[in-house]
Amino acid sequence: MSRIAPDGRATTPRRPHLPPRPLWLCRVCAAPWPCPVARLTLRQEYAHDRIGLSIYLCMALHEAAADLYRLNPHDGPDPAALFARFLGWARPRHLP
Repeated sequence: MSRIAPDGRATTPRRPHLPPRPLWLCRVCAAPWPCPVARLTLRQEYAHDRIGLSIYLCMALHEAAADLYRLNPHDGPDPAALFARFLGWARPRHLP
């Protein structure tokens, strides 16, 4: 299925950068989710609700930790790495 761009060209719909569970890798680019495109999209979607973004990402982190632990219980996911991956990038930047 294609869409028509403002200049009249047919475009293909963009696939959302979402994680198939239990792997938590982006289904489009195969990067660890949230991938860079997903991060940009989430920042735009939650531009006026940073608390909502943090809550959403906390829930995703909780689910990912459980899924990834079930996949590999002996080496389990590193909590600090998961925090950086899911929440570390979403913190608001403080200006001096």
